[in-house]
Amino acid sequence: MNNVLDILIERGYIEQLTHPEEIRELLGSKKVPFYIGIDPTADSLHVGHFVSLMVASVMQKHGHTPIILVGGGTAVIGDPSGKTDMRKMLSREEIEKNVECIKEQISKFVSFEGENKAIIVNNADWLLDLKFIDFTREIGSLFSVNKMLAAECYKQRMEKGLTFFELSYMLMQSYDFLHLYNEYGCKLEMGGNDQWSNIIGGVELIRKIGKDDSYGFTFKLLTTKEGKKMGKTEKGALWLDSKKTSPYEFYQYWRNIEDESVINVLKLLTFIPMEKIKEYANYKNEKINEVKKIAAFEITKLIHGEAEAKKAEEASNALFEGKGNIESMPSTKLESSDISILDAIVTAGLAPSKGQARTLVNQGGISLNDIKITDMNYNLTSKDFENGYAILKKGKKVFHKLEI
Repeated sequence: MNNVLDILIERGYIEQLTHPEEIRELLGSKKVPFYIGIDPTADSLHVGHFVSLMVASVMQKHGHTPIILVGGGTAVIGDPSGKTDMRKMLSREEIEKNVECIKEQISKFVSFEGENKAIIVNNADWLLDLKFIDFTREIGSLFSVNKMLAAECYKQRMEKGLTFFELSYMLMQSYDFLHLYNEYGCKLEMGGNDQWSNIIGGVELIRKIGKDDSYGFTFKLLTTKEGKKMGKTEKGALWLDSKKTSPYEFYQYWRNIEDESVINVLKLLTFIPMEKIKEYANYKNEKINEVKKIAAFEITKLIHGEAEAKKAEEASNALFEGKGNIESMPSTKLESSDISILDAIVTAGLAPSKGQARTLVNQGGISLNDIKITDMNYNLTSKDFENGYAILKKGKKVFHKLEI
């Protein structure tokens, strides 16, 4: 396969293309600058960004040039796509801080060295100084409001009310594509499937000013078999920053995904060759658990490095198979062994309040050192720490080490 489009299709990345034949010809005959956008709404990327960065990595490996657009300007507005509430608006200072934090995470996927080295740009550099009258005359006049309101990203907001502020997001993102087209020769915009309307807006804007070589495609969102977005945990988003989601927790998430999702995850989030993945697809019953271990290790290695992936794997094996060590398990240091089970649960972050901790105990969802706790008045003592630590377990899959 010489054309990267065939590779992206085989691995299941591609959802929609604006001009399928033209894109195939473009990617097969030229080295193309392309862009993906990331809004810096937090100081870390999360699993929702994972697929787009994997696509950028595959594209770069085949000679194309990634432009990573960090939306310091559009983040001031907030993208209404796929949301029922308007996103919180951030200050310029918050956005700039977030931009700096996520640059290092991006470098794990694409290279900033070499002939087709990746470029990071911040759309705040050109959006925040735009003059309203000039922009609406030159750019806004090329957009039909009727057509915009028919787009899925705006339909979802109509019932609760759509502000003009949010309506302008499509214009801003479309202008980004035009700017990158003019400055860097960028011919292709890529994004998640929820960005389809915005991507079409940019492609059409460039064509309305007389060019005919702008294109776009979307890739599939990472979802469960029920169609829900992956990467949601009891603590919230699954972050790529080890300070927000530990390598152990990250590993355990992928280790415990549903059987039906593991092959798709291997295709989208690892660089394991397709021949091997097709072999894994034939595994059934208990053997599928071995594939989950492979997926968890490979994905954790990509984000946190091989050493951390091995620690997480050993901790998981120690808990579930009685071998390895538990050093990388999430842990909490207590001032004393004399603590109530409810306080221990809350302190370890397994429940946000004593009320919810009490519910967990009542429902039989809490174990201490593999012994189910049924007495909500249970108090830990030094006997519970005979190994130097105690293991608090919530349900079947959440473990936490308590130390003195």
